[in-house]
Amino acid sequence: ASTQALPAKERRRLAVAEKRVKELERELRRKEKALAETAALLVLEKKLQAMGWDEGPLDDEDDAVDEKREK
Repeated sequence: ASTQALPAKERRRLAVAEKRVKELERELRRKEKALAETAALLVLEKKLQAMGWDEGPLDDEDDAVDEKREK
């Protein structure tokens, strides 16, 4: 590597590239967390199903209760 300082134009390009790398790393961390959460929820769902708690999503159940109240 050269001991001379980079020209201003190259420093700007490098700064832009470094900023983009940080943005991408931040996005990757966010997506990894979301994926881990989804995987954990799937594991919990499978465990509940194995215990016989396979009544379907809660949203559907709530809708059914609301429909019965309306009648």
